[in-house]
Order: sequence, then structure tokens, then C-alpha cells
Amino acid sequence: MVEENSRSWQFNRQVNLSVLIQLVFLASLIVGSWVNLQRQLDLLQRDVTYLCQCQENVEQKLESLWSKSISYEYRLQSLEKALTKEPLTDMQGKTF
Repeated sequence: MVEENSRSWQFNRQVNLSVLIQLVFLASLIVGSWVNLQRQLDLLQRDVTYLCQCQENVEQKLESLWSKSISYEYRLQSLEKALTKEPLTDMQGKTF
């Protein structure tokens, strides 16, 4: 009886064709997923780089608008001061 038990628990070294096909299919799925993941990461890196460039452009435009806004504010303040000190006159000396 001990001999029969030991025989039934021996490892069967025969490789079934369907098991081999399943392993190859699994390996191809893993490789395909890896390639797809790498492609998605490349696309993500390109998109993030483009987004950073656009953000820098927007920051530069905002800085330009901010400096123009400050200069216009000073011009407006100087015009308001000039208006409160003396009335505006046209070319012929008429006041408004």
C-alpha cells in the first residue's frame, strides 16, 4: 500500500500541449501589457511636457499683462491728479 501511495504522488513530467499554449498566451499578454503601458507612459510624458510649456507661456503673458496694468494704473492716477488740479482745455483754450 505504501508503494501505491508513493507512485500516485510522483510528479508527472509530461507537458501537455494546452498548458504550453496557455503559458505562451499568458507570456504574450504580459509582454503586450508592458508594451502598452510603456506607450501610455510616453504619451503621458509628452502631454505633461506640453502642459508645462503652455503654463510657462501663460505665466509670461500674465506677467506682461500685470506690468501693463500697473503702468495704466499709474497713468490713470496721474490723469486724475491732473484733472483735479486744473480743468482740461482744448487747443483753442476752451475749458470742458
